[in-house]
Amino acid sequence: MNTTEKFYLPVDGILEMFNSLTGLDHQSNITHTVLQSAALTPTTQHPKVSNISKTSMGIIKSVRGHWRHQGNRASRSSSSGNRQVSTDRLPKRSVDLLELGLTKPRNCHRIVVLGAPRVGKTNILQRFLGKEFEEDYEPTVEDFHRKLFHINGEAYQVDLLDAASERNFPAKRRLSILTGDTFLLVFSLDDKDSFSEVCELLNEIKAAKAKLLKLKHPARVPVVICGNKLDLDASRAVTRSEVSEILGEDVAFFETSAKDGTGLDDMFKALATLGGLPDETSPSRHQMIPLLTYQSLYLDQRGRRWSRTRGLGAPCAATDPLARRPSFTSDLRLVLRSSTKHNKPERCQIQ
Repeated sequence: MNTTEKFYLPVDGILEMFNSLTGLDHQSNITHTVLQSAALTPTTQHPKVSNISKTSMGIIKSVRGHWRHQGNRASRSSSSGNRQVSTDRLPKRSVDLLELGLTKPRNCHRIVVLGAPRVGKTNILQRFLGKEFEEDYEPTVEDFHRKLFHINGEAYQVDLLDAASERNFPAKRRLSILTGDTFLLVFSLDDKDSFSEVCELLNEIKAAKAKLLKLKHPARVPVVICGNKLDLDASRAVTRSEVSEILGEDVAFFETSAKDGTGLDDMFKALATLGGLPDETSPSRHQMIPLLTYQSLYLDQRGRRWSRTRGLGAPCAATDPLARRPSFTSDLRLVLRSSTKHNKPERCQIQ
């Protein structure tokens, strides 16, 4: 079929294709190609063009407009990866409580999660975010999550950074370590090598924090060690006594199963305690609500802050699906602020 033959379409055929297009069936790609040709081809190229009335051309324009609308929706969904969100029901940008003046710096916390691949870090974070366990494994490049809490009338912001891919990029991993307030180190109970990697990570974190704070000895850092996949007890390769012998009795160590939830609540409570956060930040201690509902506790429709009594109520939390890791510059400023709390301002080198 040549170009001019593609152009000739009876009105009934156009209507039929419009109906099929709105249903997004298998003919939609063919329809789109034909209609593009019709809309772009000059009307003088074929003698039968005069048979197509203004009504027909209006229908063609409607179809093309519908296609553009569908394409924009698909583009928004694909750009957010697995986090498919409706832009009509969410804010235009991520919510930063500190930036909005809705909380204090001490109520903002970052948890950095580190460990070998395939140990269950992502599923542990999914549990913390109030989601279900996912059986299928997909390697994590880097994942950043933000969970906003409303507890006893106060707002809290907890950022979670899963820095899985940074094991091969020491400089980037060092920056992630320096920005962390609390650390969750995860290994698999059926993988001895993953436990060895956690031991190395713990030493790296202590050394990095000591250098930042100009300490002569390794720093004491708020770290929780998690031995995951307790449900695979038959193939266990690391015992609790081994962990205690190598890391010491005073380390916060928990055996968990992201699959059936064993031990997770105690581990999340330990993370909260070490970070100076309320116990209600544990998933079992609060109710999940939509992000817009959370915002309505603190802001009116014009974005102005409510009075203090507006934010009272039972503990609740919301996840921010638009949250992204702050820029390198923002992270570096965070490190410098942390450093100058204890030392005179100076250059901070990320090696």
